[in-house]
Amino acid sequence: MSTSDVIAPNPAADILRARPAGFLRDVSAIAGRALRAVPRDLEAVTPPIFIALFFFLVNIATLSKLTRAGGAGFVYKAFEMPTAILLGVTGISRAPALVLDVQDGYLDRLLMTPIRRLAILLGHMIADVTVAMALTVPILAVGFLIGVRFKTGVLGVLAFILLAALWSLAFSGFGYAIALKTGNPAAVNSTFLLFFPFLFLTTSYVPRAQLSGWLDTVAGFNPVTYLLEGLRSLVSRGWAWTQLGQAVLAIAVLGTLSMSLCFAALRGRTRRG
Repeated sequence: MSTSDVIAPNPAADILRARPAGFLRDVSAIAGRALRAVPRDLEAVTPPIFIALFFFLVNIATLSKLTRAGGAGFVYKAFEMPTAILLGVTGISRAPALVLDVQDGYLDRLLMTPIRRLAILLGHMIADVTVAMALTVPILAVGFLIGVRFKTGVLGVLAFILLAALWSLAFSGFGYAIALKTGNPAAVNSTFLLFFPFLFLTTSYVPRAQLSGWLDTVAGFNPVTYLLEGLRSLVSRGWAWTQLGQAVLAIAVLGTLSMSLCFAALRGRTRRG
């Protein structure tokens, strides 16, 4: 046999290369993994609901006399339910789980695969929206039990849940930005503290007409004010398109800021990886 008959080995031919599965498949795989982890991490999602229900019932019991201050037709328990919803869903995200992926190297291994980088975040965010929508149900159920009724009917309830979930998604961008930037679980867990000024410097407990001075001025710039008004309109006033439009705009403004930070952090993490 001559040397010309010998076939030289081709190492490149023996390398197994992963084939891209498609963007939607990537997103669904990440979302499915994140959702499957929720039952194993209930301590991250159940306390906010109990806290929200606690303040909902206590505030109604202690501040219900404000019904007279709100004018004819003012029902404080209906007024307060959106505040309870925001307490329950704000800050709910899989960002702490993403920190663990960063720490144990899973994210770095994931970045070595053909999976789309954008799909990593979108998959987690789809899981977040699903969880946030589910977490509104207990609070709404308690509201219905104590007599809260929606002027907008079933469609209004669905719109209410959707707005709350979109707000939760918009706010979660800050948690993902911190998770990807720092990889520090303590920093991510403190993200909810960012929400406290938003919640208390607004109409969370009394109508805007009862605010005065600097607090009224600050509430006018607070996006939560307009979100609360939009949610309350679905409960008490009907399809008030101006208030609903302002609520959507408030979510869009906050979401634009948080997602810009989030995706910038992802790009930085990808470059480091």
